[in-house]
Amino acid sequence: MHHEPMRRRLTAAAAAFTGASLLAACTATATDVPAPTGEGVLADICPSTIVIQTDWFATPERAAAFQLVGPDGTVDVEQGAYTGPLGDTGVNVEVRLGGPFLGGQPVPAQMYQDTSITLGFVPTDDAVRANAEFPVTGVFASLERTPQIVMFDPATYDIDSWDDVKATGAPIVYTEGKVFMDYLIAQGYVDPSQADASFDGTPSRFVAEGGRVMQQGYVSNEPYRWEHDVEGWMKPTDYLMIDDAGYEIYQHAWSVRSGELDELAPCLTELVPMLQQAQIDYVNDPEPVNEAILRIAETIPDGPPITLEGNADSVEVQLAEGIVANGPDDTLGNFDTERVDRVIAAVLPIFEGYGETIPEGLSSDDIVTNEFIDPAIGLQ
Repeated sequence: MHHEPMRRRLTAAAAAFTGASLLAACTATATDVPAPTGEGVLADICPSTIVIQTDWFATPERAAAFQLVGPDGTVDVEQGAYTGPLGDTGVNVEVRLGGPFLGGQPVPAQMYQDTSITLGFVPTDDAVRANAEFPVTGVFASLERTPQIVMFDPATYDIDSWDDVKATGAPIVYTEGKVFMDYLIAQGYVDPSQADASFDGTPSRFVAEGGRVMQQGYVSNEPYRWEHDVEGWMKPTDYLMIDDAGYEIYQHAWSVRSGELDELAPCLTELVPMLQQAQIDYVNDPEPVNEAILRIAETIPDGPPITLEGNADSVEVQLAEGIVANGPDDTLGNFDTERVDRVIAAVLPIFEGYGETIPEGLSSDDIVTNEFIDPAIGLQ
């Protein structure tokens, strides 16, 4: 007998806390203190325009960046950017889209090519891989868990955990270069013959093969979209979280070039608590920025399909799955350095197998810091 799809179980568990009630129950700040703003507070200590380089198009998983600008920002189609003032702080924010706007480069390389970038979204594995040539230091983690999943059809495959995946023999379609696949193989969860690096970013193969393949996705995007919007499917899927396999990366570590950390310290001291608060403000009241995300998607072509209903569901899923959450304490946005060290240990042999050069003795202190985090800012 096939087990009940996880998305249905999640929804049932949260049935008493849907919509605004779920958000209110999960997202009040620990201290109810507003972000440390003030007229001109960043004007003399930060760049006049704080440039944030994201890793993909505008989506709810990246919404904290757009929250800084607010719902009335300007969309720049040519540059793939969303811009506006950061409240009354005396500086502007420019949020740049990733994906094709990066020209195929990882964010750390882009940050060194274009030094106007103040902060870039860098997952932990990329920070390790880039450290020898493009060292970056994470100062804020907007997502506590990676939303990355492997998605499957529960009517085709009876899967309860990662231990069940290899026996299915099912192809797992993913994007070439995703390190998590080599990790899953190294841990024995996936047979090398199952790894299929032909994912084109669309549901076409999943639908065409009637769910006989598995594929990568974000739990906060694809399951809802497949069930509600994907023609030829329109039914529930199930999934396994990559995080649950022990691949504990911080998906969106907002990072600076490591050599500029001291220079930017006065700015980051004031700015990073604002970043923490922006993520909390977004999940408390997501609709205005969700509408902005839709406007960006309708203005800048070729991004993923975006709907207001999907955006709203994404926020609920991110909260229910602990993707937006506090760290091991009552603080949102800080790094668990022991966890970062575990990730480094897990990916080092993979990168060595690629022939990559990783500095000897690399540790969490080299790629993340909690120096600028306000420990009083968190979700209740």
